[in-house]
Amino acid sequence: MKTSLKLRMSNQDAHYGGNLVDGAKILALFGDAATELLIRNDGDEGLFRAYEKVDFLTPVFAGDFLEIEAIILKQGNTSRKIEFKCFKVITPRPDLSDSACDVLEKKILTTHAIGTCIVPKEKQRNG
Repeated sequence: MKTSLKLRMSNQDAHYGGNLVDGAKILALFGDAATELLIRNDGDEGLFRAYEKVDFLTPVFAGDFLEIEAIILKQGNTSRKIEFKCFKVITPRPDLSDSACDVLEKKILTTHAIGTCIVPKEKQRNG
């Protein structure tokens, strides 16, 4: 099972100089994707237990449009192993104007993670 979210990072999401977005914001988006995935799969949003791997590969800036993907890799009795990917799909072009952007021909992988979520046994639909 797979889900995806698309959204734009705003100036409020920028945490560091140069309008750089904090990696914790991306992890929060992964949590949102996991919540939707678990509701669709099990009828319960479950609880995020742990990340076994997180790689921040490319910076994310205010104005970037992101696509978050989450897919269940493995279903245990009460756990779900999920792979997360964050792609940059549109990027601002402040060199042209304040509102100019480029749609990227090829998505750029900014963040990759593997995590585990727990679903209460009595709430599972497919476990």
